[in-house]
Amino acid sequence: MQTATRLSSSNTAFEEAASRTRSGRIAGALYLITIVAGIFSLIYVPAHLYVHDDIAATARNIVAEQTLYRWGIIVGAAGYVAFTLLPLSLFQLFETTNRAWAVTMMVLALIAMPMDFLAIANQLDVISLLTADKYQHLYSTNELLGNVARTLDAASDKIIVSEIFWGLWLFPFGLLVFHCNFLPKVLGVALMLGCLGYLIVVAGEVFSIDFSLGGWISLPATVGEIGTGLWLLIAGPRRWLWQRPSMGERTS
Repeated sequence: MQTATRLSSSNTAFEEAASRTRSGRIAGALYLITIVAGIFSLIYVPAHLYVHDDIAATARNIVAEQTLYRWGIIVGAAGYVAFTLLPLSLFQLFETTNRAWAVTMMVLALIAMPMDFLAIANQLDVISLLTADKYQHLYSTNELLGNVARTLDAASDKIIVSEIFWGLWLFPFGLLVFHCNFLPKVLGVALMLGCLGYLIVVAGEVFSIDFSLGGWISLPATVGEIGTGLWLLIAGPRRWLWQRPSMGERTS
């Protein structure tokens, strides 16, 4: 009877470890999809199409490179879908570490999503304004460019609002990573510092401050987020990471 009980307990522990391993790999994959999609849609595409303080040149670039612009929209939307699923997956992973922190992390992450998708809608409006015949006949060139500029600004403003929560959710997430027993504590520290970095960047955008060290300010978030995504995806299947006893278990 005792042998059967031990076998049953061992099987249960193995199943729990396997479940956490799957959750970790799913979360890691979603995180990396989100990051890659964000790099393409928020950095690569704007860098190739948008000309600072020249809406006419920006409009010409968008019309000339419609395929790239549209792919930016599609990839961006896919990234936001992945980011919507990410905190739900992470909640399952970290619920036993600290449920209150896990709930806070999930709520702060999901608050940003409506703004993100509204920014996508603004981007769709831009391509419609520049390519649909009805707008070409309805507005003069200057009126059309003015509408395009306002719509692009509206999309950018929504992203700025989202960045507040892209930063805030990293703090409880970092706390969870720091206190869990299956991720390096340095990643938790980087995530918490990344929260501060995001908020500094948002403040700079609101007050039109050009930070000469902007890349360094964003570095902790970059290291923490990419590092966590890679660790969960690659190291997650190593079940011993999930089975390592916590401090309480080692002293009991």
